[in-house]
Amino acid sequence: MTPSDALLLLAGYLAGSLPMGFLIGRARGVDVRLHGSRNIGATNVGRVLGRPWFVVVFALDFGKACGPVWVARRFASAAGALERDSFALWVGVAAILGHVFPLFLKFKGGKGVAAAAGVFVAVAPAPTGVAALAWLAVFLASRYVSLASLAAAAALPLACFLLPSYTECEVARSVQWMALVVGLLIIVRHRSNIGRLLRGEESRAGRRKA
Repeated sequence: MTPSDALLLLAGYLAGSLPMGFLIGRARGVDVRLHGSRNIGATNVGRVLGRPWFVVVFALDFGKACGPVWVARRFASAAGALERDSFALWVGVAAILGHVFPLFLKFKGGKGVAAAAGVFVAVAPAPTGVAALAWLAVFLASRYVSLASLAAAAALPLACFLLPSYTECEVARSVQWMALVVGLLIIVRHRSNIGRLLRGEESRAGRRKA
């Protein structure tokens, strides 16, 4: 790995560490860490500030992870396209880790859904589309964003492993295994939501908390 590649990895983590939900909340005069689920992710921001802000924060979190992948593909020192794609995946994972464990908020960040979507739409668009459909189907059926996110986290690695066997879609082995790791990370980050779902205490979409 060259020094420039190391800088790209660091830049990916720092980009992911930008706490978009926290910054949007501050700009609106609210510390989202003190309201709702106390998370800085798009779901809680939407719950506290209103639905349009969910869309804004999700898009920003998506972009801050997708952007570093694109930059790494363009500027990584690896000679071959396969090596560049593999390295870009690691830069994207650095961005996801930055989102979940942000340097700027004492490593207390979001749950990784939007950031993971930004990374995997760049490296595995077809499986990410399957995960998005799973998210949408579960959300429409239940109105639980957390349950939909858990469904998407499970669907992404399954799609990465299964689509190449039944379609002409090609997914690199490194992407398949990283999708599994990231999916498990997202599920673990939702452990409090899982507890509330089991107790029947989870909030459905559309309820705004003061």
